[in-house]
Amino acid sequence: MNLYKIGDVTKLTGLSADTLRYYEKIQLLPRVSRNASGVRQYDDRDLSRLKFIQRAQKMNFSLSEIADLLKMREDPQQARDEVRQLTAEKLAEVDEHLTALTTLRNELQLLLNLCRGSKDGCPIIERIDDEPDR
Repeated sequence: MNLYKIGDVTKLTGLSADTLRYYEKIQLLPRVSRNASGVRQYDDRDLSRLKFIQRAQKMNFSLSEIADLLKMREDPQQARDEVRQLTAEKLAEVDEHLTALTTLRNELQLLLNLCRGSKDGCPIIERIDDEPDR
């Protein structure tokens, strides 16, 4: 098994040393072994776990949800229903965001078209000025 210093892990993962220490502090990473000098020594399992965390973050899972996923990762067959439920909830959130982004995109496109067709003034500024608080 390979051993890596914190600097090596930051290069391999793109995560900062502070982030690695934080993940250990909040127990997303188990306590990392240390050599006789007290220097952290990460192994291949730690790297695999960090890559899992990064992929889960890209899927918009929170650190708390990732902690749950990591527990489920230990026995995926047993946790299948829980993983499915958590993923379904995340998908519903993504769908909500997509709907909001589509509405925003359409509104911006409309404003841009109005501005292109306007001879005087700027409909974009006027429209934003007139928009009621939500």
